[in-house]
Amino acid sequence: MSKNFDVVVIGAGPGGYVAAIRAAQLGFSTACVDSWKTAKGTPAPGGTCTNIGCIPSKALLQSSEFFAHAGHGFAEHGIGVQGLQLDLARMLARKEKVVAQNNDGILYLFKKNKVSFFNATATLREASADGCRIAIGGAPEETLIARNLIIATGSDARALPLAPFDEKQILSNDGALSIPEVPKRLGIIGAGVIGLEMGSVWRRLGSEVTILEALPAFLGTVDGQMAREAQKQFTKQGLKIETGVSIKAVTKGAAVTVDYQDAGAAAKQLVVDKLIVSIGRVPNTEGLGAAAVGLALDERGFITVDDECRTNLPGVWAIGDVVRGPMLAHKAEEEGVAVAERIAGQHPHVNFNTIPWVIYTSPEIAWVGQSEEALKAAGRAYRAGSFPFAANGRARALGDTTGFAKVIADAATDEVLGVHIIGPSASELIAEAVMAMEFRASSEDIARICHAHPSLSESTKEAALAVDKRALNF
Repeated sequence: MSKNFDVVVIGAGPGGYVAAIRAAQLGFSTACVDSWKTAKGTPAPGGTCTNIGCIPSKALLQSSEFFAHAGHGFAEHGIGVQGLQLDLARMLARKEKVVAQNNDGILYLFKKNKVSFFNATATLREASADGCRIAIGGAPEETLIARNLIIATGSDARALPLAPFDEKQILSNDGALSIPEVPKRLGIIGAGVIGLEMGSVWRRLGSEVTILEALPAFLGTVDGQMAREAQKQFTKQGLKIETGVSIKAVTKGAAVTVDYQDAGAAAKQLVVDKLIVSIGRVPNTEGLGAAAVGLALDERGFITVDDECRTNLPGVWAIGDVVRGPMLAHKAEEEGVAVAERIAGQHPHVNFNTIPWVIYTSPEIAWVGQSEEALKAAGRAYRAGSFPFAANGRARALGDTTGFAKVIADAATDEVLGVHIIGPSASELIAEAVMAMEFRASSEDIARICHAHPSLSESTKEAALAVDKRALNF
């Protein structure tokens, strides 16, 4: 049995489901195939982001932050808390409820937009100028015929060869979100986004957290000034961070033992109850049938695409984590919309330089565009201005004055080249910077815009003023 569609999307993560919805909005008959299922066997669209990534991690970050505030921060506001207790099972149940709400929301959007959804595996059988044949697992097996195919199969956690995941003692992001009891000692290999966010969650709930990072610098791709502030704050909170380490062995027993060399080549040992490995992600093409149809992959396993996400096969596109570029949910969404519109003959664009990055720790860390270090390496003349949240009235009222906002502009044209924020609500504040850069605004443009008072966004305005050395409140 076969069914014909104008567009078939494989994968219902952020890129896939958005691509399917946009294609349907444009009048195409559209199907989306995704194999994620809940523990009960029901469909769980949303991919890694919704099920074991962005959404559940943010739910736990929020819950753990409330717990930390109740235990340590409320007293300053004149609020006394007695008999504070942690109900971890209930906290994890809330996280699962948030995930389920997002799963159900996507299914509703598919129904609303008349997207046919298949909760099954998908394997490419044939690709030609006349369309693609995709086998859909199930009983009985079905075949979908697509005039256009969008592959959005996402990525998987990269395992450490010395320490394969068992999701009991050695955990990926999946297991890290579902630890049933707060571990007394928690080790994390990798000081990236996942490592820092999961470390923050379990530290707030009572774990002793040690993070081991192979790179010589902490957050080496982040603006140096911001990375130094972040390391200072995390260390102050109790996260133990070692950089420049080399893992030599990982042994499981009653505990997990990590043998490693530190930056000075001294042999060290870390003994923990749980070990989270967060050393990046790899593209997910297993079972797709790429070789059978001649779909080109690069040396790292990513599907090869051009600047518009076209693969080497006619009518076949690929987006998100399975192709080059930042492994970010919102990047995948933008590519998904763009591809659907390209199929319709439109000419959208995705500007990688204006894709924001966020680490949802406390303080939050967000940035867009170039860092000072990158501009220096490129030999580009620039001016920079920064403004501390300690001088912002709203931050003082909130009781969170950590960090600063920083604006970097071209020395000659004043065009904004990068914005870096560490502090309260950085994840929300960065949107103004993204919009400014997308419209090629100058720092003077931001400085001249009226910002509400008192608001955290005034720090961005003041940082823009500081580019010209005329900040008003610092």
